[in-house]
Amino acid sequence: MRQRVVRVAVTAILVALILLALPLAVAIRSSLYADQRDTLERAALAGAVRVNPDYASGDPVELPAPVAGMRLGLYDPGLRLKAGAGPRTGDDEVRRSLRAVVTSGESGGQLVVAVPVSHDERVIGVVRASSEVAAVRNRVLMGWAALLGAALLALTVAVLVARRQARALAAPLEDLSRHCRAVTDGELTARAGPSTIAEIDQVARTHNDMLHSLSELLRHERDFTANASHQLRTPLTGLQLTLEAGLGKDDSRMRASLEEALAATRRLHGTVEEVLRLAGAHGVPHPAAPDRPVARLLEETEERWHGFFAQDGRRLECATLDAPADVLVPAGPVTEILGVLLDNARAHGRGTVRVTVRDLDDALALDVTDEGTAAVEPARMFTRGHTGGGTGTGIGLALARDLAVTLGGRLFLASGDPTTFTLLVPVRQV
Repeated sequence: MRQRVVRVAVTAILVALILLALPLAVAIRSSLYADQRDTLERAALAGAVRVNPDYASGDPVELPAPVAGMRLGLYDPGLRLKAGAGPRTGDDEVRRSLRAVVTSGESGGQLVVAVPVSHDERVIGVVRASSEVAAVRNRVLMGWAALLGAALLALTVAVLVARRQARALAAPLEDLSRHCRAVTDGELTARAGPSTIAEIDQVARTHNDMLHSLSELLRHERDFTANASHQLRTPLTGLQLTLEAGLGKDDSRMRASLEEALAATRRLHGTVEEVLRLAGAHGVPHPAAPDRPVARLLEETEERWHGFFAQDGRRLECATLDAPADVLVPAGPVTEILGVLLDNARAHGRGTVRVTVRDLDDALALDVTDEGTAAVEPARMFTRGHTGGGTGTGIGLALARDLAVTLGGRLFLASGDPTTFTLLVPVRQV
């Protein structure tokens, strides 16, 4: 920004100097030449006044002494030099001046002014004053040099002022940029300080207000996560202990129900743990530890979901295909993601649902396919809060995608017809 401000200021000064200097240079030249012509004319007039009308009969002519660099001469009507200094024969200016007019011009590298001498209404001679054009030209060049020096001085001052103003303008913005970088690095207590520029102060105040609101929002989110962790984990743990105590009693009639309730409670506990882990991940990949072979995870998934699909008259098939059965995966988050995808297939899909695992060397690809068709654009498929289109693109798919990101993996719609979701999970073998 500093360089941009300096460039703008220098450009403006250069344009102003050009617009002013060029006419001024022309004016200096015209003024100096006109000044010299006026000096010559005054000298010629002073000489014409002192010419005696009887000079032609031999009376001496006393012309005034010219200034340094000037020549003054008297010419008769025959263009002959009678007195003073100058060419022996009068030039064009002298010839024109015999017509009773004052003439001026350049002749032989000299500025010439000729003034007629009149007596009894006739011209009896001409006084010619001249000086070297080079002397005037040198004065013009000196004037232009002074003008150039003034322009360079003005340009230098302008650059210095522009650089100072650029620092004054850029320093608050650079400070605000540093605070923004600090906030990006997680320092939410950073605040932009005031400056001497009202507009930048307004931006800084808006930034600080926004940061304050963001800090409050994050604080409420952390408080909610901590409260949810405490208020959900404690009752679930108590419920699990109660069900386990019930299983310890010799009551065969209630045992099946208690085991099913305990399994559901454990699954709910796992779901709560994954949701809380996701809330603390802030979108940064933080893979959970692989703790269960993929084959066993598929068996548990099939046991859990087989009954639901059977109630709808549909089939659920799970297979590992070419993937080794002993490959470990993070059971908690992968189970939750598969649960979302299977629930989506049950609610919005058709026909047989297949869960297959493919080996990709450093990752596993888990495909969930049904015989339906995805009617929603893939770009909107995982938009949080969006529903409709027959594919169940609400919170569930958005949650599953976020869980996949925390594992360092990815969830995407691999095919719209038939509907196929693919989960990529980085893994390692035991």
